Amino acid sequence: MNKDLQDNVCKKEIFDAIYMKYAKNISDFLFYKYGSHLHPQDKMQEAFIKLWENCKKVTPSKAKSFLFTTANNLTINEYNHQKVVLKFNDRPQKTVNHETPEFVLREKEHKIKIENAIASLTEAERVAFLLNRVEGKRFKEVAALLDISVKAVEKRVYGALKKIREQIDGI
Repeated sequence: MNKDLQDNVCKKEIFDAIYMKYAKNISDFLFYKYGSHLHPQDKMQEAFIKLWENCKKVTPSKAKSFLFTTANNLTINEYNHQKVVLKFNDRPQKTVNHETPEFVLREKEHKIKIENAIASLTEAERVAFLLNRVEGKRFKEVAALLDISVKAVEKRVYGALKKIREQIDGI
């Protein structure tokens, strides 16, 4: 072989031979190391694209090392990107408040009225009401938690609602 064929992998036959030899191994390596959710096939393909882009710099003897390192780094970069995306999605989004100050004040006053009305309930009514209406549990679930009958839960919740409506105008 002449010197040009040994110096780099730009020759189609050499590149094809390297692809046939290492493609499955790289894909399997990425799959076993990172799982399928980071798309090991895509990262393997991207590694070969980078090899082709840098074919004049990489000798055939260094191609395997170049491919495995590049594929691994691409997968790590994708993993780190996914972490950033998840962290960003978990962040509470700031919302612009277009309500008037009067609306905000009325909303705060209404919230205080509701909290006072709930606080004035008997403990049995308050617990049943909060489990049902705030936590979203069904009467049957509340009954099991409190070790009482479903009818008793219904009576407590409806009694609480009646008292809250009496104390707060407009509900």
